[in-house]
Formats: sequence, C-alpha cells, structure tokens
Amino acid sequence: MFKHILVPVDGSDTALAAVDKAAALANAFGSAVSIVYVIDPYPFTGVGADFAYGQDQYLGAATAEANSSVQVATERAAALGVQATSRVIESHTVWRGILEAAENTGADLLVMGSHGRRGLEKLVLGSVTQSVISRAKITTMVVRGEVQE
Repeated sequence: MFKHILVPVDGSDTALAAVDKAAALANAFGSAVSIVYVIDPYPFTGVGADFAYGQDQYLGAATAEANSSVQVATERAAALGVQATSRVIESHTVWRGILEAAENTGADLLVMGSHGRRGLEKLVLGSVTQSVISRAKITTMVVRGEVQE
C-alpha cells in the first residue's frame, strides 16, 4: 500500500514511537523508510547583537543532536527489521523541511510523533505536527505521545 515512509525525528521518545509504527508498517507493506531530522539554522533571527557568535554554537550543538537522533532512530528501525536511510537537513522552519524531504524522497506516507502539548506551551512552542498535517499533500499518520498538561 505504501512504497516509501518518511519519519521525521527530534530525539524524543515520541519520535521513537513513530519509528516503531513506521517499522511495523514497512514490514507489513514492504516499504522503504527514510528518517529525517530538520535543523532550523536561524531560530534566533533578529535577536541581539551577538547573533553570529551564538549561531555557530547553536549549529554545532544542533548538528550533534541531529546526528545522534538519526543514529538512534536508524538503529531502532534496524532492530525491528527495517533498513532505513537517514539524513540531517536544514530548513528555515522544521515543518517546511519535513514537507520538502517528503517530496524529495518520493514518500507517500509521513509517520510522525506529536508531543501533545496544550495551552500556553502549545501557543509558545507551536506545533510542527499541526503545521505539517495542515499542509501535507500525502497521507500523514500521527503517533501521539503522552499528553502534556
């Protein structure tokens, strides 16, 4: 049914639950799986005079976290019998990077986690999942994490 599944990860347990679900679907349908971590290289645009210095530190830390996250997710998929490819990409917004990765890989299914944030936390932090599902042109499965009160 699905030929290529894209799983965006962020290093969270919820993202690993999405990897588990994607692996189960890949095993059932014989699908290829791609894992992607999207780094927003400009999260602090326009904040403070020391932006360039902070940018280098941020990108170094973000890249290290991204590489670790895709490695853990790829190993998790392998343990479940799925040989996934993985990439770390940069995009000005995470949701946009996920949609671009879906298009570039030819994915026909997105499987992604949602942290279940509510109230002020959701308002302040936003929802990458909500942004993706409201714009995605392919089927999107949301794996819910624990609801954050």
